[in-house]
Formats: sequence, C-alpha cells, structure tokens
Amino acid sequence: MQVRDIPAVMSIQEESYAAEVHEDEAVILNRLAACPQLAWVAEDDQGVCAYLFAYHSRVGKVTPLDGDFESHAKADCLYLHDLAVSRRASGRGIGPALVQKNLEQARTQKLRYSALVSVQESEAFWSRLGYAAHTELDPPQASNLASYQIPAVYMVRALH
Repeated sequence: MQVRDIPAVMSIQEESYAAEVHEDEAVILNRLAACPQLAWVAEDDQGVCAYLFAYHSRVGKVTPLDGDFESHAKADCLYLHDLAVSRRASGRGIGPALVQKNLEQARTQKLRYSALVSVQESEAFWSRLGYAAHTELDPPQASNLASYQIPAVYMVRALH
C-alpha cells in the first residue's frame, strides 16, 4: 500500500462497513505509516479493489476502533485490523489471498498467532481461515472490543 492508495481505501471502507465502524483518513494514514510492510492492497483493471492493514501485537490485546497500532517488544501475534474488498471484486478470493500473504510474513517472522476483530457477521468467513472466537479478555481489552459499537468477536488462530 502507498499513500496514493488511500482515497481508494477510504472508498472501499465506506462501501464495506457500517457507518459506526468507519475510521477517519488520519487514522488510516497513521496505520500505514506505523506498519507499511504489513499494509497491502489488491488491484484489478479498475485500480485498488481490496486492502488489509496488520501489525505485530500480543494475543489478547484488542485494538480499539480508531486506536493507534501499538508496537510490542515481545510480539507473538500478527493482528489483522482491517480487511475489506470492494463489491466489484467480491467472490474472487482476494480477501483470503491478502490474509495468506500476511500470514506468510508472520510465519517467517516466527510469530505464533494471528488475531483480529470480526464485525458485521464475518465470523464464519474467519472461521474458514482457521480463526476461532477467543473470549478470555481482561476488562480493558473487553472495553476495547466494545468500542466497535456493533457486535464484534475477537478471534485467534495458531500459525504453526
């Protein structure tokens, strides 16, 4: 992902997510700046059609909506914060391909887990990719999960 991709990312976010979970462009730019090596886009003949933001974290640590990516000296987890595919590109396997690209990176970096917050009834999609609900969150992390203001499920998968 490059800064020039941000207008397309914002457009895909708007068409993909409920208004309650839209994040501002400044937040998106901060995420790209924080972890450019883990921010990916997919393109088709019309341009950017999907994106994925991720960063290194710890299992059980939930990024709140609009929260900054916090780096961890002892990261054990690749946190997938945001995956979205435009309507025109849905059904082509682009989302899972972006996830696999990031998981390959995580394995080479010896991370043991991947985690995410599932919203908008996407739990079945993530389950097909090996993720399972992880309900043991301490109170601050449960509060972070509640920041999504819509039903949200914290999910984890082992990488090895």
